[in-house]
Amino acid sequence: QVQLVESGGGLGQPGGSLRLSCAASGSIFSIDVMGWYRQAPGKQRDLVALITSGGITNYADSVKGRFTISRDNANNTVYLQMNSLKPEDTAVYYCNANIQRTRYRYAMDYWGKGTLVTVSS
Repeated sequence: QVQLVESGGGLGQPGGSLRLSCAASGSIFSIDVMGWYRQAPGKQRDLVALITSGGITNYADSVKGRFTISRDNANNTVYLQMNSLKPEDTAVYYCNANIQRTRYRYAMDYWGKGTLVTVSS
């Protein structure tokens, strides 16, 4: 079994900051890409940011310059530092990881259950 557990969501003020964490645990051989997605009420789930095991990052245009994704490969953890928060950042944020459970298995995508981020004054 593999689990992704997010933490760090909650209420943030416009212009403020929040930091999300996501730890992967269980039977893990390797993790390639890790990332964050978000889903606002009534909308589809969209990519926020991705990071490869080598540290290459990709961001949605809406968060470039405000959000920073990073990871701790030794602890199978990915972070999302969110600065200059805007009300439109309000959403449930989901962690995603492409995980190979053993040397002999193909990698699969796993998802966390999500953490709610609300940006409001």
